[in-house]
Amino acid sequence: MMDGTAGVSGHRHADEALLDDPALLAERDPGGMLRFTASAGAQVRESAALAAEANLSVLGDDGRPRAVVIAGIGTAGRTGDVLATVAGPRCPVPVIPHRSAGVPGWVGAADVVIAVSASGRSPEALGAAEAAHRRGARLVAVGAPDSQLQSVAERARAPFIPVPRRAPARASLWALTVPVLLAARTLGLVKVNEADLAETAARLDADADRCRPTAESFVNPAKSLALGLSGSIPIVWGSSPLATVAARRFGDTLSANARYPVVSGALGEAGRGRVGLLDGVFGGLAEGERDIFADPDDAAERGIRLRLVLLRDGGLNADDDTDEPLAVEERRADAVQTLAERRGVRCDVVTAEGGSALERLASLVAVPDFASIYLALAHGLDPMAVPAITEMKELANQ
Repeated sequence: MMDGTAGVSGHRHADEALLDDPALLAERDPGGMLRFTASAGAQVRESAALAAEANLSVLGDDGRPRAVVIAGIGTAGRTGDVLATVAGPRCPVPVIPHRSAGVPGWVGAADVVIAVSASGRSPEALGAAEAAHRRGARLVAVGAPDSQLQSVAERARAPFIPVPRRAPARASLWALTVPVLLAARTLGLVKVNEADLAETAARLDADADRCRPTAESFVNPAKSLALGLSGSIPIVWGSSPLATVAARRFGDTLSANARYPVVSGALGEAGRGRVGLLDGVFGGLAEGERDIFADPDDAAERGIRLRLVLLRDGGLNADDDTDEPLAVEERRADAVQTLAERRGVRCDVVTAEGGSALERLASLVAVPDFASIYLALAHGLDPMAVPAITEMKELANQ
């Protein structure tokens, strides 16, 4: 009989000293989530090679599609968001992430469906692949080799890109994303070239080195970010569409790895209502009652507070035909930082770097990915094992 606490362990207050003990970090991370996260650059290179071996050229035989649907759930679903933002507003056809079973009712022979599943057995991806085959849509599938998804692709005589499953899906974002981008490139929707992939992989490698377990907290940006978030309610906002994808990704990993409740999304949308959180009972009201003589780093004294994480893009070219002028996004980000400062709400800023949209996205994802794992470890949580997920699957399958 399950009592709702099966497998639940850890402690409410973060053990900050633990983060500077590499041996203890390794002991608390038996599943190797830090190691898997550090493999992001290698994932880019491996998946690019696997995609090159797949017969993607058949996708382009029938010309440009009417629309592209990326079907998947969780991290697989995020690949659709990445494609949409890398393709940008100039993309000649709609790029539509789809996170439920089947495909939209309008999908037909003029469209392309990209079904993505790390395990190769998610109902959402399988249902979409089957539906695409029935309706005569072009299909490409991405997932574990020798899986149900591969079988569906083979029956449909559709390209399948095998992505070896070496880690949980949430640690496999780049392994799943690169094949989706390269399939879209074959269709003429994105201009991702080999140099972009190489630079993105190099960026991920460099950030993995900066965030390595042996780097102490004061020089390790991921450990510093984790310590800042400790005991808080994180608010993660992205200043641009690209940064918003990274913000939602950080919300995913903070929830799954560190088990923290998170508000994440676009800064533009936040400015229409959610920015009011800075005035609320965990924001300005709480900070107004704070003891000015208390240690600001003492979680017990500080109580539960908001912690703002602002992911800023800055853009590649101010003349780009973007949804919103770059100057507007930058002024809005500056304004929110000022608002937080006036209310005593602490703010961490991660700024994008790189010469392509893909590399800039990687620069906004890498450090937060590591931070979510360090925060979990500081609380004595195993970031690999999420008992509630296992229990939910058992209950749902009864």
